[in-house]
Amino acid sequence: MLNEAVAALALQDDRRQGIYVDGTFGRGGHSRLILQKLGERGRLLAFDKDTYAIANASSIADARFEIVHDSFATLAEALSVRGIGQLDGVLLDLGISSPQVDDAARGFSFRADGPLDMRMDTTRGMSAAEWLATETEQKIEKVIRDYGEERFAFQIAKAIVARRAVEPISSTRQLAEIVANAVKTREKGKDPATRTFQAIRIFINQELEELEVVLAEAFRHLAPNGRLVVISFHSLEDRIVKQFMAGKAKAAQPDRRLPIRAVDLPQPEMKLLGRVMPSEEEVAENPRARSAVMRIAERLTPAGALQ
Repeated sequence: MLNEAVAALALQDDRRQGIYVDGTFGRGGHSRLILQKLGERGRLLAFDKDTYAIANASSIADARFEIVHDSFATLAEALSVRGIGQLDGVLLDLGISSPQVDDAARGFSFRADGPLDMRMDTTRGMSAAEWLATETEQKIEKVIRDYGEERFAFQIAKAIVARRAVEPISSTRQLAEIVANAVKTREKGKDPATRTFQAIRIFINQELEELEVVLAEAFRHLAPNGRLVVISFHSLEDRIVKQFMAGKAKAAQPDRRLPIRAVDLPQPEMKLLGRVMPSEEEVAENPRARSAVMRIAERLTPAGALQ
């Protein structure tokens, strides 16, 4: 949904001279298209934790563009350092990128053997192998159940702890085999390791916690009529985005017994502009897009100081 996502930012007329954020640079498709549409006074700030994405961004020689090697959860700090108060649009393309999945050395894929890493930023933090080697069975179970929505989380966690007592779990193939042996029934068309790998990846990278932070900060810094565009790829992400936007689009209801004039009633802070699903053509070209959901909202109230 490359074109749809950038179109949702409404880069038209005076808005072409605004300040925008691409929270997940990845391969740079969104950033490059935004730059094509930006005016000469426009500005684009992109974020990514992945060192490969940062290296890719170095090929963009454009004075209007800047890349930040950090999580989009550091948005507020990055804006403050650069003296940016308001944004005209924020685009977040969540989850894992195809290059990350396709590179076995990154440890994200259960289809190809590689080191069990799963870190989006390999320069910091604990790898999946290190975490599985030290975490309690109860915590492993909770992560797989909560972040992977896996009903066999207990059996999988138990199997992981049993295997690590015999040998280190250091490769993606080892983990995939452990899960396959622990899962009693399999979903049609889905590898039994899918949910477990998703859960551990989300936990290792603190994806849901960082999403909640960036949504709040993006809203806080949006200018009036500024757009927030978010593409999610699984239900946990989409639920957070949906609830956040819906909450901002619904005005708080005061006590009905209070004598408040209609003009003084709380007003919604955002307007929902819809949900977009990938086209059949896009899914045919890229099957990984089949679960994508794009939600769009616009800021209604002035972006003030810290709220």
